[in-house]
Amino acid sequence: MANIAVVLTCLAALESVGMAANTSEEAWKVGIATVAITPEKPMWMAGYASRTKPSEGKVHDLNAKALALEDARGTRLVIVTADLIGFPRDFRDRLAKTVGARYQLRPESLLLNASHTHSGPELRAWRASQTWDLPPEQIELSQQYFETLHGKVVELVGRALADLAPARLSYLHARAGFAMNRRLQGAKGYSISPNSDGPVDHDVPVLQVTSPDGKKMRALVFGYACHNTTLSDYEFCGDYAGFAQLYVQEAHPGVTAFFVIGCGADQNPTPRRTMEWAQQHGRALSNAVEAALVSPPRPVRGPLKLALGEAALELENPPSVEELKKQAASADKYGSRFAKEVLQELETTGRVRNTYPYLVHVVKFGEDLLMVGLAGEVVVDYSLRLKKELAGPVVWVAGYTNEVSGYVPSRRVLEEGGYEARGAILYYGTLPTPFTPTVETRIVDKVHELVRQVQTTDKP
Repeated sequence: MANIAVVLTCLAALESVGMAANTSEEAWKVGIATVAITPEKPMWMAGYASRTKPSEGKVHDLNAKALALEDARGTRLVIVTADLIGFPRDFRDRLAKTVGARYQLRPESLLLNASHTHSGPELRAWRASQTWDLPPEQIELSQQYFETLHGKVVELVGRALADLAPARLSYLHARAGFAMNRRLQGAKGYSISPNSDGPVDHDVPVLQVTSPDGKKMRALVFGYACHNTTLSDYEFCGDYAGFAQLYVQEAHPGVTAFFVIGCGADQNPTPRRTMEWAQQHGRALSNAVEAALVSPPRPVRGPLKLALGEAALELENPPSVEELKKQAASADKYGSRFAKEVLQELETTGRVRNTYPYLVHVVKFGEDLLMVGLAGEVVVDYSLRLKKELAGPVVWVAGYTNEVSGYVPSRRVLEEGGYEARGAILYYGTLPTPFTPTVETRIVDKVHELVRQVQTTDKP
């Protein structure tokens, strides 16, 4: 009998340890903060070369939002979303250094995602001067906005961390159908036109944050793979993603809605070009979030595993100096400027860059959710491929993450040609030549490498 009593006592102890471990895995702390980032003065707007004047008011405020997460082990992740065209690399690097020193956040603990709205300010002074030839006062406004934004986001991260409180995380998903592939093959190659037969990713992943008992909802983070280009006028606006966040918050008072854009570089909201369509697409996306909330939520447990790395993407060899000089002398405004910049790089450094350090971010939530963040304007092939190849937990692939320096084509898109493959390089001015066909392999390989890194688990 004594032996039986000892066994029962041991079993009870083991059970209590197991229960404590399970509780520990679910013991999240979450903090939330929001700040308006709408420019106070009329500014040149980012995204379209066709604009001829600064902004004229706003439809609604642009916002930056921070979601701070802390698991039971004290590992932290702060996700910052913003109604902006994109975060430049120098902004990301400077912000990571500042919040690292001030809040003890490691670089991999900071994930930025810009909605890529084309109705926000041009915050890249280099592009305001080099690409758009804006007046000096507009270039100065871009520089000032960059500085103001940096200060606001640093404070935003701090407020989110100060707001950390016990919470529960859940995953849900649904679908929305307004994104359409925009690469259409014609007699002269691929153009930006609706292609109803092209690849799409209509998934709407949702991360739900509630109180520990699940009774009070605090935040909804949702994504979609589609360009934020319904509008092209002169008023600041978050476009369909901005409306979707507003509609979700209206339906759930007290809840903060976050939008994380997916791999939508070759996807356009369709139809577009009117405010009504922007609102309708926003409503469609918010309805998808509501549809997701109807289904049973899947628990998202810890621990957090984070990895941030660079893939060295190969660039094509540049044209000859003679070809570059000929292009520089051409009447093509953008082609001429681009060639002059490449020639300047060659003259200054004696060579033209042949690689680009591309950021890849991986976040693993226990065995329940894997988030992959890819930099730049990433075409849909990447999300479709990675969701097939990455086994295990649910996979959420985000584009426009941490920096936006240009388009990131897949091998297929690069070989087909068109704007996303080569044409856009003239307008970004961040790369001297297009990527080589190894671009997809190098990015995907780096994703798999980082996933293997975060899959290492502590043994009891």
